[in-house]
Amino acid sequence: MDITVLGTGHMARTLGGGLLRAGHSVLFGSRNPDGAQGLPGPVFGHTEAIARSSVVLSALAAAHSLETLSALRGDLAGRVLIDIGNAVDPQMELIYSDASLGERLQQALPETKVVKTLNTVPGPIGADPTTLSAPTSVFLSGNDPEAKKLVSALLADLGWAPEQQIDLGGIATARAAEHYFLLFAALMGALRSPSFNLAITR
Repeated sequence: MDITVLGTGHMARTLGGGLLRAGHSVLFGSRNPDGAQGLPGPVFGHTEAIARSSVVLSALAAAHSLETLSALRGDLAGRVLIDIGNAVDPQMELIYSDASLGERLQQALPETKVVKTLNTVPGPIGADPTTLSAPTSVFLSGNDPEAKKLVSALLADLGWAPEQQIDLGGIATARAAEHYFLLFAALMGALRSPSFNLAITR
């Protein structure tokens, strides 16, 4: 599958590399494609990069992604947008304390199918969950069942078995997943490492 990753930072490189290893064709979108170096795939401007794929993964800085992606509304129309961001301010407080980035993106991009996932794990674990000592859980939120089915298949390609994936429901449930960031930050401080994840057992 052709996948566009918007962004050229650590998360973009990590998840883009994981999707490439899984056999997908990955390209990157950047505001400054000529200045982007060392990426594992070709780089284009945002508009051209989006035009080349039906699935777009936003690895933009979450605090600013709503503004950036809203300006690309026409380009993103009809596409699946995978939102992995936790929008926090420099003090690491949630920017959307009464909502979520996922919800705001779906409101701003009504013709785009937004799916929230992978925001509860660090990039290296998202790209390869087998780096942990036991199977853990990953979550999905989104209003479009077919879009979630597609994203679920991509997660499986990265190593997230179907039984590890939990569909939380519509995009409104992204609020719960994003607010987990507060617990994640506390756990990271207590464990002195980001290399962990939750496992939901029954």
